[in-house]
Amino acid sequence: GKHGNKLQLDDQTRLFLYQLVGTWGQILFPKPWKEFRLWYDKNKAKGNKPFLEGMVTTGWYKKIGEKIWTPWFIKFIQSHGYFNIYANFLHERALSVSHRDAGVNYGKTAGPDSQLLEERSLDFNILEMQPLSSLKWFDFCFREVRPGRYVRNVEELGALLHSLQKRDSIFLINLLGVSDAVVRNLLCHFERLNIRNYILMGPPSDSLFDLARRGHPVINVDQFVSSIGMNKLTSQGSSLETIKGIVAKAYVIKKFIENKYNTWVLDGSMLLTSDVLLESGDPKEDFCVANNLELFYAKSSPSSEKIWTNGFVSKVVAMADSLGRKDSTTLSFVYIVTKLLEQNGASIRRVDETSFGMKIGSSGLGKSSLGDKKLVYWSTEMELNSIQKRLEELNLWSIDSELSCTAVICHKS
Repeated sequence: GKHGNKLQLDDQTRLFLYQLVGTWGQILFPKPWKEFRLWYDKNKAKGNKPFLEGMVTTGWYKKIGEKIWTPWFIKFIQSHGYFNIYANFLHERALSVSHRDAGVNYGKTAGPDSQLLEERSLDFNILEMQPLSSLKWFDFCFREVRPGRYVRNVEELGALLHSLQKRDSIFLINLLGVSDAVVRNLLCHFERLNIRNYILMGPPSDSLFDLARRGHPVINVDQFVSSIGMNKLTSQGSSLETIKGIVAKAYVIKKFIENKYNTWVLDGSMLLTSDVLLESGDPKEDFCVANNLELFYAKSSPSSEKIWTNGFVSKVVAMADSLGRKDSTTLSFVYIVTKLLEQNGASIRRVDETSFGMKIGSSGLGKSSLGDKKLVYWSTEMELNSIQKRLEELNLWSIDSELSCTAVICHKS
């Protein structure tokens, strides 16, 4: 991608995975090649183009069109979340060499792009293979990706926390009841804003597993709640899924506070337009809540750690279960923890969400600009078509018909 990071590998790395396709000496196996050709034929028939903002290959395609197929393969790789296996033989050595002679691709001869690897020069075991799980994975920007971060229990949560960026805050996003399209659009905006510290949580599904395969950290709420011994909830029906989410959030925040991470808790019915929600940055108070929005902030501090104990989490569970049995309209994470924090005398900052956020509705915006708003949000009852239409009006819908980002945005590491 444009403005991507330089390819840097240590001398011990012989194999790695990289999203960008290399067309010199490429080995294409029958199954993935067939999948690509079927995808290509389908998109060609629809009149689609392999445009991917932020990739130099898009400019190549606009200039010479179907003379090159590389932009199509790059778009295929990006839409499916696939990676290519590369070899690192050091000292500019390779199994195939392009001499870059004058012709279609080069106006004048540029000479070999690498040196041919010869048997007599081998100083390592060329046949040595490693499991995929031990290899390093890199995206189009040559930024490391960590697939498979799929949390089912406390131990896996601890390992996940160690894999995150060493920054102060984590965004914890609740995906319950959120469509795949809205989730993927949210992640495209995270990429644009260079938000790397986030965890997605939701009930088990193929979509949740696929997000982990693509390198996004996720928590399987059902398995996580069972692993911490919270499977004796008495509520039934639709409220049970909500309660599981509340329980998981309460326990996860406890682990975040213990590991010195601040936490922003958001629902999937919100879209960040800035990586800083409040003008003053993270609140100075231990806790912050929005007046009429499922938005919550917990600061990691000695005082918050004294409050957010196992006992506090147990009270959250008990209150959530009680409200669930009554089918109460106040069954929400923010309502429950705010009530319990007030009982503990915690310092809580209340904010008016309209001061930094904009609500969109199915009846239209009346506005075509966000101004200085840092968050867009909508009712959980709003239909997907209406959400998409409103976000398109604000230039905030960043996915295509295959739910892939329309752009690759690189940030210097």
